[in-house]
Amino acid sequence: MAASKPVEAAVVAAAVPSSGSGVGGGGTAGPGTGGLPRWQLALAVGAPLLLGAGAIYLWSRQQRRREARGRGDASGLKRNSERKTPEGRASPAPGSGHPEGPGAHLDMNSLDRAQAAKNKGNKYFKAGKYEQAIQCYTEAISLCPTEKNVDLSTFYQNRAAAFEQLQKWKEVAQDCTKAVELNPKYVKALFRRAKAHEKLDNKKECLEDVTAVCILEGFQNQQSMLLADKVLKLLGKEKAKEKYKFIKSYFSSFTDDIISQPMLKGEKSDEDKDKEGEALEVKENSGYLKAKQYMEEENYDKIISECSKEIDAEGKYMAEALLLRATFYLLIGNANAAKPDLDKVISLKEANVKLRANALIKRGSMYMQQQQPLLSTQDFNMAADIDPQNADVYHHRGQLKILLDQVEEAVADFDECIRLRPESALAQAQKCFALYRQAYTGNNSSQIQAAMKGFEEVIKKFPRCAEGYALYAQALTDQQQFGKADEMYDKCIDLEPDNATTYVHKGLLQLQWKQDLDRGLELISKAIEIDNKCDFAYETMGTIEVQRGNMEKAIDMFNKAINLAKSEMEMAHLYSLCDAAHAQTEVAKKYGLKPPTL
Repeated sequence: MAASKPVEAAVVAAAVPSSGSGVGGGGTAGPGTGGLPRWQLALAVGAPLLLGAGAIYLWSRQQRRREARGRGDASGLKRNSERKTPEGRASPAPGSGHPEGPGAHLDMNSLDRAQAAKNKGNKYFKAGKYEQAIQCYTEAISLCPTEKNVDLSTFYQNRAAAFEQLQKWKEVAQDCTKAVELNPKYVKALFRRAKAHEKLDNKKECLEDVTAVCILEGFQNQQSMLLADKVLKLLGKEKAKEKYKFIKSYFSSFTDDIISQPMLKGEKSDEDKDKEGEALEVKENSGYLKAKQYMEEENYDKIISECSKEIDAEGKYMAEALLLRATFYLLIGNANAAKPDLDKVISLKEANVKLRANALIKRGSMYMQQQQPLLSTQDFNMAADIDPQNADVYHHRGQLKILLDQVEEAVADFDECIRLRPESALAQAQKCFALYRQAYTGNNSSQIQAAMKGFEEVIKKFPRCAEGYALYAQALTDQQQFGKADEMYDKCIDLEPDNATTYVHKGLLQLQWKQDLDRGLELISKAIEIDNKCDFAYETMGTIEVQRGNMEKAIDMFNKAINLAKSEMEMAHLYSLCDAAHAQTEVAKKYGLKPPTL
């Protein structure tokens, strides 16, 4: 843990449609949805009220007609077929008729020549000669009068269809964009652009286009609905993976943690995963082993419930299940739920000593976050007593000692951790920071230089250790080497682009170095965008807004930080900042007095 303010991320369950939901999934819709797949209902609700109601009505009407078709009723809708490409005319748009009056004859001649070029292109297209087709469509575009929006949009869309056959997805997207600009409700161009965005891995843009298509078609085209369902699932999984990145990072800070180790050979069967990535069957009927399998698959939202099954059954792996459940309670910020599980593991004398030591480390870290240093120290010392060869104990206790300004003891703990685990980049970086803090506090310039040299050696030996760059940047900022500090923060961001705290520190550096308020606020806003539970970002933003004289915004930022506070002491500090901002607001109202602002 760096000397910077600790930031705890929260596990957010992503709303990924299950294997049974969506079009063609064979699942059932939830109560009150009238059979609508979840994503389709979300689109309908998200549209303007009347449009949403109309979409549901059209969907229901389609269902009735399908039923009629099943009974042999000839009045049913025709089955949706694959979109044909290229085409002769675009979807008609209001006001798109040929103009009357002088000059119309010349325009028609130009348009006739453009149509002839397009028709020639269509013949090449059908013959599979796509390069020649593209040349003809390009000629049609150049000949077409600019006011003929609908015709021109058709030519762009046809050329996009030819580019699609050549798998030139960027060109497909560009031509479809031209077509949509000319004819905003051009379904065929929107759908082709959606497919191009899918190939280009532009999921958000793909979803926007296919959503527009679904609404324009009244949710009646199977092809577009399948694409929407597919991209929603991909987006959901992608976002879930982003949200859960910090879990891997957390477990990587332990080397002697049994519960984070891969499943042992023989614990799981040889059955294959199903297509939706459900957990493999385990040989034993064990909730804990299922939880471990889910953990390997990064299916984190099922872990607590599976651990609870093992605990309730008092199964073979009850101690492991208690520790794993407690760990995930801590990760979602529920320390009150985690503590009883940790207490129980620690009290199980027959449990594996590594489990008990890990539980003590995690409870000690929890106490450290709650600013209860005596209880934290007791737990780390007990862990060292029962498992003296556990490098994790010394690493985490060293972090506590830094916070308590017990620098010599911190260095000793980091040294022991490095002796037991020589390749621990984190311990070596934090040892350098401890030595720097000691030298800086004692105003010892030679020791400061030695510590700075130590940082250089660490980042050279461990170039992938983001913490090394971040801690070095903080030391460089102290030494007013702002340019180099900025470079170190950039390297840290390159390695960990989702670390919100780094953006806050880089933002503060811009204020201190260049007095660049706009850039500083931009970086801190970026931190909040990355992690909307970063209390450090809200507190920093609030403090800056106070200095700018924006008291209402400052109070809003402090209140957000208060809601994320992890201890009574931290909350008290934030309330004091909020109360100070309130007081300044009242003084300004009553007496017209305002403090100096940035």
